Amino acid sequence: MNDILIKSGRVLNPATQFDQIADVRLSEGQITEVKPKLRVRNQDQVIDAHGLWVIPGLVDMHTHLREPGGEHKEVIRTGTESAAVGGFTSLVCMANTNPVNDNASVTRFIRDQVAAEACVNVFIIGAATKDLAGESLAEIGEMAQLGIVAVSDDGHCITDARMQRKVMEYSKGFGLPVIVHAEDPAFAGYPGINEGWVATKMGLKGSPTTAEAVMVARDCSLAELTRCNLHVAHVSSAESVEIIKHAKERGITVTCEVTPHHLTLTEEATLGFKTEAKVNPPLRTNHDRRELWKYLKSGVIDVIATDHAPHSCMEKDVCFEEAAPGMVGLETAFPLVWTFGKEAGMEPLDLLAKLTCNPARILGLQDKGRLEAGADADVVIFDADA
Repeated sequence: MNDILIKSGRVLNPATQFDQIADVRLSEGQITEVKPKLRVRNQDQVIDAHGLWVIPGLVDMHTHLREPGGEHKEVIRTGTESAAVGGFTSLVCMANTNPVNDNASVTRFIRDQVAAEACVNVFIIGAATKDLAGESLAEIGEMAQLGIVAVSDDGHCITDARMQRKVMEYSKGFGLPVIVHAEDPAFAGYPGINEGWVATKMGLKGSPTTAEAVMVARDCSLAELTRCNLHVAHVSSAESVEIIKHAKERGITVTCEVTPHHLTLTEEATLGFKTEAKVNPPLRTNHDRRELWKYLKSGVIDVIATDHAPHSCMEKDVCFEEAAPGMVGLETAFPLVWTFGKEAGMEPLDLLAKLTCNPARILGLQDKGRLEAGADADVVIFDADA
């Protein structure tokens, strides 16, 4: 295979705050040179990036690829093709498959399907508890031997604090972060819609931000006790992020992510019982949306992750109460956050860090999310004005 030389693009590497017009050479799956001027060689395949931006391949640390068991919604091939279109060169797939990825056999199946079908890098998250039931530990050690990068019962909250402590202590022994879905079902009411005027108008009992915040507070306390690496998935409210901010100030090892839909939509998108806007945690108020941008800009929120959760029409074209929560996001995430991020006053390097080096660092993916010599040759070229 010829080397690839990307010429004259605006090269941005958030990991080192590099931002200048430069050339990038790729060889045998690695980035070998990033310099202002590189000589064209006979074996080079040249890509003219003049007027375009050259960035590290995006890393999505929260994706539902649905295989095994949900192939009518998505398969690894189609999910990774969608990712490539959206600029994501690395995905991290959640464990809520059917059967649940809570043991080595399922992990091995997913790993083999990825090797056969995926067109981008796919890393695997193992379940924290068996069947996501929150009652007994999953086979974390077996899955760790096969290379899982984190544990999570995403889609379910481990309500038993003693079990959550066990998960944190056990995962810490394998150097695995614990990713939590923070939502106390005792407070949650009806999942998929925020408690507020929209839910009232639709005659539904919504889920208050307190349902999320109380579990964020509990898990931050448990992280302080166990000294594990805690990551809070899809934060949706200002209240929750304020708790995380205080936890960070106290030295607790906690990170968090926000989704493009929580950054760009509000609860009003569900008016008229629009099931395509039913997600969990639900879309919140415009105040929460603005506060999420503020905390993203200040650095309290570390990552933008899609929570790409496809469903078929069988799960969505039904009454609101019966509809499955979730929406697709891989193809729209980057253009949405790029457009809204500029409006929010975010600097390009800071915004890109949330989609590249930050998720890679949290998950220990050392050669991902960086555009520099020695890193993997995962590169995106885009038109910033399109």
